[in-house]
Amino acid sequence: MEERKKVDGILEGWIWKMAAALKSQRKPINVIIADWLTLAHQHYPIAVQNTRYIGQEIADFLEWLEESIQFSRSNVHLIGYSLGAHVSGFAGSYISGTNKLGRITGLDPAGPLFEGMSPTDRLSPDDANFVDAIHTFTKQHMGLSVGIKQPVAHFDFYPNGGTFQPGCHIMHMYNHIAQYGITGIAQTVKCAHERSVHLFIDSLLHKDKQSTAYWCNDISTFEQGMCLSCRKNRCNTLGYNIREERLPKSRRLFLKTRAHMPFKVYHYQFKIHFINEIQEKQVDPTFTISLTGTKEDAKNLPITLVEGIIGNKTYSFLITLDTDIGELIMIKFKWEGTAVWENIWDTVQTIIPWTKGTRRPGLIVKTIRVKAGETQQKMTFCSQSIDNIHLHPAQEKTFVRCEDRFPKQNRKFT
Repeated sequence: MEERKKVDGILEGWIWKMAAALKSQRKPINVIIADWLTLAHQHYPIAVQNTRYIGQEIADFLEWLEESIQFSRSNVHLIGYSLGAHVSGFAGSYISGTNKLGRITGLDPAGPLFEGMSPTDRLSPDDANFVDAIHTFTKQHMGLSVGIKQPVAHFDFYPNGGTFQPGCHIMHMYNHIAQYGITGIAQTVKCAHERSVHLFIDSLLHKDKQSTAYWCNDISTFEQGMCLSCRKNRCNTLGYNIREERLPKSRRLFLKTRAHMPFKVYHYQFKIHFINEIQEKQVDPTFTISLTGTKEDAKNLPITLVEGIIGNKTYSFLITLDTDIGELIMIKFKWEGTAVWENIWDTVQTIIPWTKGTRRPGLIVKTIRVKAGETQQKMTFCSQSIDNIHLHPAQEKTFVRCEDRFPKQNRKFT
């Protein structure tokens, strides 16, 4: 017991949480922790060299287990964080024979001196039958990215783009400095880097809140909601319960998360077709959207368009919700703010004198199309008011499912 306390003081606290979460699974699991702290706490380039040495030691240990207790390496799942991810990769590549280890999970594999290296010099898909990686802090810090940016697995997950994480933003550094002194800067880096670990633990502890991630080229495309497809295995589950599938090429998957556990959010793509009645004037409005679901409501969610509205165009964007609102049944769409638009209106009225009673030009919003990532359901919403589809500043319009707007018994066909 005393020995355990001593070890606790050295090894990171998350290690025991991870071990407990793994042991809580319904199937029998043996958890073995590799303590290589004395070799890891060296100058970074030396620690990098030591990853090969420890990888060889683990490979030797697994071979000994196979010989002594008829243990199958296909049942091995190595989980490594930061430098430990590459240790796991070396263990997988150094083990003798043609059969590979079952699975390796890299939790924000270290970047410096590994980024851009050949697959034999870092964690790679060749190191096990299945390799997955979670990248949480690939942002440049003092000229180097802490976590590796390039794909190193069969499935590479980039939560929130993989550069930094909610709750670990630079704005929170001041709080960390107040709490920890100048080491607060390191705490901020640690927060995002270590988030990979807590996302994995979360996947073990919350069976009913598994996070789905989606195959996409980059985070900017993902943030437009363009990648929420699960067709042809385009999505997968982050963490322990991933669908294992060997791919010829690494697949980059993106998702959003919350700032704390459980991290799961619900992803929606909204496609809105705007017609700007003043064709030559660009409008840069701020919108909020309120959603009514069969389980819960979500109110006043801000919408940011990457470009102003001009002419006749469809805009796509991503909205994430912290809670499951059930099936979406109604949308309230509001144009916030007035000043900029009123100036445009006054200018136009001066140039083109409108006759008395002429309706002010505005934005026409006919339909809102929605795709729910987690359920893959597609829905189209129409303006509740058939006669009034114009939207002006400070106005709110209600949209309902198009099929609900015209009850079947009232439909007339000509």
